Amino acid sequence: MKNGILISALSMTMSLSSVFACDIHGKGGFMPENNLRISKYDKDTNGMTQEKFLSIIKRVSDVYAPIVESKGATLEMINNWDDETVNAYADRSGNTWHVSMFGGLARHPLTTDDGFMLVVCHETGHHLGGAPKYGGGTDWAANEGQADYFGSLKCMKRVLEKDDNIAVVSKMTIDAEATKQCQAVYKNESEVALCQRIAMAGKSLGQLLGSLGGNSKVNFNTPDKKIVKRTNDAHPAAQCRLDTYFAAGLCDKAFSEDVSETSPIPGTCIKRDGYKVGPRPLCWYKPGAGE
Repeated sequence: MKNGILISALSMTMSLSSVFACDIHGKGGFMPENNLRISKYDKDTNGMTQEKFLSIIKRVSDVYAPIVESKGATLEMINNWDDETVNAYADRSGNTWHVSMFGGLARHPLTTDDGFMLVVCHETGHHLGGAPKYGGGTDWAANEGQADYFGSLKCMKRVLEKDDNIAVVSKMTIDAEATKQCQAVYKNESEVALCQRIAMAGKSLGQLLGSLGGNSKVNFNTPDKKIVKRTNDAHPAAQCRLDTYFAAGLCDKAFSEDVSETSPIPGTCIKRDGYKVGPRPLCWYKPGAGE
């Protein structure tokens, strides 16, 4: 697919070394081509319905379509509910910016409703996530780590802000470490609940990605200790991705503070400004001299 970002969201049979095959021309994916298919008739699913699938995508679209329109483009959500492929991708055709979502991914047992929304936010983030971008900033697409970071930092917060998040999380099992760190940053109960909700969405995806290698045991208290020498544009390992979702959720910059197409600093948390939690994890991101 020309100029596309193919993001295959799971492959039970591929090796972890294949995770880094992603490129913006569709020659590789989040994982390479895989044979995993989840039909709407399968019994081993998470209970996702077509109605819910469409509703989650629409919630993101309703928020971001006007923002994309203000940039002179059209956001088009391509909703492939019947498709069994465990996939999602973003691409552009002229001034039409596509986000394609697939029923196979939405139905996966490890994908929660909020986890699925975070994937929609990730794909939207390729269009709107800003720097760092592919090709050292020469391409239109935010790189994979930045799309993850934007998904939690801006998109999930913007879409979920007006929900009764306290009521939502009261019905969830929240990781104690996530609660501890959310409470350390946010003092308002509603903000804590939103942080918890985003954290658990990230854990859903971390577990999904970790299952690629037969190990979905990613955790908030076991951060990836890898330090890259240069920013990695491809998808990092599952734990590093969870770290990114969580860090972005803990960054208390307002979602209304826009990111930049050219600089990774605006609208984000950086150490120079005194942030100990919230900056992009070093397992995929190499900060610039001004950060």
